[in-house]
Amino acid sequence: MQHNTKVSKMLIVSVCAGSLALSGCVSDPYTGQQKPSKAAIGAVAGAILGAATSSKSDRKKGALIGAAVGGGAGFYMDQQEAKLRQKLEGTGVSITRDGDNIVLNMPGNITFETNRSDIQSNFYPVLGSVASVFQEFKKTKVRISGHTDSRGSDAYNQGLSEKRASSVAAYINTQGIAAERIEAYGYGEKYPVASNETSSGRSANRRVEIEIVPLEGV
Repeated sequence: MQHNTKVSKMLIVSVCAGSLALSGCVSDPYTGQQKPSKAAIGAVAGAILGAATSSKSDRKKGALIGAAVGGGAGFYMDQQEAKLRQKLEGTGVSITRDGDNIVLNMPGNITFETNRSDIQSNFYPVLGSVASVFQEFKKTKVRISGHTDSRGSDAYNQGLSEKRASSVAAYINTQGIAAERIEAYGYGEKYPVASNETSSGRSANRRVEIEIVPLEGV
């Protein structure tokens, strides 16, 4: 019995260490210290329960399943965020987290030419990397939104933002992502993230965002 308990503990530590190494820690905004996220804590608890309730031969599998169940959507999205950060490092695409949702911000200067809705050829590999992660993590919906700066008429900017969002959606669909998982919207100049009074601000506002949302039941 003592030997089995020791083996279980070793398996749980292995599972949890792997989970935390991916993205199971968050920084305290005041001290800067790293601490386990709620999803990681749930994953650890699930791993313990999964290992404890499994037979000796299935103990490792039970711990892995328990970790995923215990962490819930947060754990699932943690894994996806870690993979996206790995794939997108150095590409110019920024990643932010909003609860269980992941948001990819794709600046206009690396995605589209000025006043064009055709994706720049050197950006296709980046979108391909994103799509490969979507293929691996199938229990998510992908919401694509196009945004512009304030130059030009409202009608023109609205149309351009819709075309850009549709271009990204169409390409991701060609990479094997089911159409029912993809939504595309254009918001024109409605939601700026910076001042349109400066060139740098307008550049920041010209963007495509991809929001990754866990499906119900994850």
